[in-house]
Amino acid sequence: MSTAIAKNTVVSLRYELLDAEGAVLEKADEPMTYLHGGYHGIFPRVEAELEGKSKGDAFVLKLEPEDAFGEYDAGLIRVEKRDLFPTNVAVGMQFHGTSQESQQVMVYTVTDVTADTVVVDANHPLAGKSVQFSCTVTEVRKASHEEISHGHVHGAGGHHHH
Repeated sequence: MSTAIAKNTVVSLRYELLDAEGAVLEKADEPMTYLHGGYHGIFPRVEAELEGKSKGDAFVLKLEPEDAFGEYDAGLIRVEKRDLFPTNVAVGMQFHGTSQESQQVMVYTVTDVTADTVVVDANHPLAGKSVQFSCTVTEVRKASHEEISHGHVHGAGGHHHH
């Protein structure tokens, strides 16, 4: 009998992330592996749907922005002086910066470049969008004590070093 997905199991699954029209946004070549049970390895809504499933089970789940990449936040857009950036700055480049409000390090994507300014946006590219998460469970096993204490998977598909 196969192991059912429950807290402190290691789950591997093949997945596709699709936009509202069904176009593939992301598809992994290899199964993703995460530690199940509230360790933040996967969207909480997907984790709840996976609870009790076993190897071979599949489903498609529509995720609203709050269940996936969050609502779009116009407050995460910044207009900076052009001379703060490398001379080759271009739309699509990403930079790490510190949020003025929270002091957290965030990834900012360049969305516009002019002679004097650079516009950067710390929203995830899929923020504010509904997506479909389609997956098939490829493996379920009990997590090791070490994986549970560290809060993530070790070995293939997981972390190797600390």
